[in-house]
Amino acid sequence: MERVVITGIGTINAIGNTKEEYWDALAVGKNGIGHLTSFDASEFRTQIAAEVKNFEAKKYLDKKTVSRFPLFIQYALAASMMAHEDSGLDLSKVDPYRAGVQIGSGVGGIGVLEDNAAVLIEKGPKRVSPFLVPFMIINMASGQVSIHFNLKGPNSAAVTACATSNHSMGESLRLIQHGYVDVMFTGGTESAITPLAFGGFCSMRAMSERNHEPESASRPFNKDRDGFVMGEGAGILIFESLSHAKQRGAYIYAEVCGFGMTSDAYDMVAPPSNGEGAAKAMEFAINDAKLTVDSIDYINTHGTSTPHGDVAETNAIKSLFGERAYQIPVSSTKSMVGHLLGAAGAVELIGCIGGMEKGFLPPTINYEVPDEECDLDYIPNESRDAKFDVVLSNAFGFGGHNTSIAIHKFTG
Repeated sequence: MERVVITGIGTINAIGNTKEEYWDALAVGKNGIGHLTSFDASEFRTQIAAEVKNFEAKKYLDKKTVSRFPLFIQYALAASMMAHEDSGLDLSKVDPYRAGVQIGSGVGGIGVLEDNAAVLIEKGPKRVSPFLVPFMIINMASGQVSIHFNLKGPNSAAVTACATSNHSMGESLRLIQHGYVDVMFTGGTESAITPLAFGGFCSMRAMSERNHEPESASRPFNKDRDGFVMGEGAGILIFESLSHAKQRGAYIYAEVCGFGMTSDAYDMVAPPSNGEGAAKAMEFAINDAKLTVDSIDYINTHGTSTPHGDVAETNAIKSLFGERAYQIPVSSTKSMVGHLLGAAGAVELIGCIGGMEKGFLPPTINYEVPDEECDLDYIPNESRDAKFDVVLSNAFGFGGHNTSIAIHKFTG
């Protein structure tokens, strides 16, 4: 099978609108969470989020595109353009049928749906936008990236809630490994900070209600955590076959060496407390990569800051790694960027690559009161200088979706 490497990176999130900004912010534990600015949240249980700041869409897209396209597509296009530039790929020299796109989203254009539902009620069906359907459906981010770059190979969009990005990257890994394509633009995008989506999560009591101190609301593994904080943005990576990357002399960030996925088959939103499905996903990723549990240097956890989810993931790590679990540093970058839902896995993997590149382990900030049920090394509050080679990055989603992706530093 073909070996698969990462040659391009682009991201937009609450603490960085480029990979460099993001990596620098992670290294100092920057917090991207604040009071909501995109709509009046005064009547909502949760009034805080990790919003993207100072995104200049017109740097990447023409005026007409910016005025029409919903944010989740804008983020995907902008991050893909960054990744493409970063990769140095000359797509005119790539067979377009050997290059594809796999970019997912958990929610897609829910804001477009929201706006047009109001138009339907207030003004009638003739005023509903003809762009409602194409700008609402989740696969349109992947479709627009394909159109922009003339990528005519596989083009699809995973939709598995908060596991979406990892499933997208896992499928891209397989397509290249088995020789169907040479290049994939892959990852996730999300812009679900809208009144309707927010209202739904508030009604579930899934999000933190620490409105009085938003900067400390996302506190994974901390004893008094009370829910996740919604984020937005995109993470796009260019996966490439090693032979193709070498042939053109590309810079290689890391090798993608394994992927594992399972289903809890347990509950619509809650994981089993023993984390069995999560443990199996990590085990399958390690086996797929032909590694062992002793090979893993760092785990980027799903770590959402929910009372049950953090315990389940901690138990999953202890179940798989045994006593070695206490020797492996693990952390949750959601403490800084919030939970990007369908974009979470890709943005977090990009964070792992930044740590490899710059020589630091990202911290879990807001770690103040240890929880006796969460007793691992969560890299509390400050990043840690470290050289590390092998990473697992987890992403789990409503519906019982469990995923884990393994990368290691490229060694030739």
